[in-house]
Amino acid sequence: MPRFPSEEWFQDLVVLINASEEYRVAAADWEGDIAFRIVAEPDRNVPEDVWGYLDLWHGACRGGGIITAEDGGRATYTITAAYTRWKDVLLGDLDPIKGMMQGKLKVHGDLPTIVRQVRAANELVRLTGEVETIFPDEPEAA
Repeated sequence: MPRFPSEEWFQDLVVLINASEEYRVAAADWEGDIAFRIVAEPDRNVPEDVWGYLDLWHGACRGGGIITAEDGGRATYTITAAYTRWKDVLLGDLDPIKGMMQGKLKVHGDLPTIVRQVRAANELVRLTGEVETIFPDEPEAA
């Protein structure tokens, strides 16, 4: 079972995205890659920032994984939040669109475009919840 955030976790997500007919339909008009900056929380066993990446294009994911901060800065969209906020999203405790509107998830890129793609965003989040995940701040991660 992959640990979040890790290369293996993002690779498992890519597989789920590409296997999802629901995502393919919901994101048919989506164009743009997304970098996810998971801000360090050393007290939660996330000692440094981690950058994840998904190359999303018209209902498919052309690739994804862990990237450098420099590469993250080149993505069409960047979403930044502390590790615990991302965990809340993955567990379904924080709706990502509401989180963006409330400033809990910081967005660099065209927020109105993301908001118009709420169905695709929701399906993507649903798929993140399907990745079997070990969280670094939980006892079984030790």
